[in-house]
Amino acid sequence: MPARKQDRKIGGRPRDTRVDEAIAAAVRELLAEVGYARLTTDQVATRAGVGKAAIYRRHATKQEMIFDVLLPDQFLAVVPDHGSLRADLTAVLAEIAESMAGPPPGTVPGLLADVHADPALLQRFDAKYLHAQRRTLTEILDRADARGELARRPDPAALNALLVGPVFAWLFLLSESPDELPALSSTILDAALALTGA
Repeated sequence: MPARKQDRKIGGRPRDTRVDEAIAAAVRELLAEVGYARLTTDQVATRAGVGKAAIYRRHATKQEMIFDVLLPDQFLAVVPDHGSLRADLTAVLAEIAESMAGPPPGTVPGLLADVHADPALLQRFDAKYLHAQRRTLTEILDRADARGELARRPDPAALNALLVGPVFAWLFLLSESPDELPALSSTILDAALALTGA
């Protein structure tokens, strides 16, 4: 019989990733059904068919559990390289939009509020999401500079804000449709490129 797929050890025992997958599936389903605020660890345990102890061995809090499900890997783990500044920024913006529009309504604002109330989770968010974006944008700007595309080099943090801010405002402050994001993206990219003089 083939060996079970397992991951890192917890409490001296190998971790069965089938439990991770069941928890992740339950979280996604319940976010869609009951929403971020009403989702509970008890509901996830019942839906996943695991004990609460199995969840708490993996995630200290409900917020950490949802964070780990929605952002399991480092954001923008692979830096886009499509041959031009606009093409690379288009790829980054598409990932940003997908990360915000993908979860059920209310999830991203609720999770962000809780992330900023938890210093340990905020540190993980910075490392996996914000720092990853700025590292990626720095590399993209470096390549654009080498290609001679930059008349001036913007601060990566300012460029990051210009890419993220309008998407967040569109979806969560104005409550507009994610279906309109492609049209908005062109305007955002024009503004981002204006920062560089490209």
